[in-house]
Amino acid sequence: MAGGRIASRYAKSLLDLTVEKGLLEAVQADMHVLEAAINGSRDLQLLLSSPTVKADKKNAILSLIFKGNISDLTLSFITLLTNKGREGVLAGVVSSFINQVRTYKGIVLAEVASAVVLDASTLQKVNALATQLAGKEVELVQRVDSALIGGFILRVGDKQVDHSVLGKIKSLKREFSENEYIAEL
Repeated sequence: MAGGRIASRYAKSLLDLTVEKGLLEAVQADMHVLEAAINGSRDLQLLLSSPTVKADKKNAILSLIFKGNISDLTLSFITLLTNKGREGVLAGVVSSFINQVRTYKGIVLAEVASAVVLDASTLQKVNALATQLAGKEVELVQRVDSALIGGFILRVGDKQVDHSVLGKIKSLKREFSENEYIAEL
């Protein structure tokens, strides 16, 4: 719990700084780069959480990895975290920053699960439906779930729209189980 609170505070400070300097979009893009790098590399996760690797060595490695791929402000922020011994919460800071930016911009997170990857035109239609449900701008996250057989399930906040084949089958099964018709022999 404390790690989450620390990450949230660092993310809030970074958000305030980026808004003040007018660099919100650039740092937001940097955070998506960091998120992909951390989630995609077990070695990077181990480096960040290793107590045996000294801060200057971590800074050198992180600089080699990210210099030229992220802004100087974000790189300086990572260096600050590392120097303070807080590099272990970097993944939490990144996640918290992305969530705080959504809140700051009034964007709602929506998730669409489908049996296959949706094409651009279908995603556009689902995005329009999600925006209508939320009443605000949405950020659509796509997830593939082959158990759905076909169609999609859209979740926006506490609302859910189920247009999946699996959902239809479950609905039919429920209807048939409640049917009181008894065939005469």
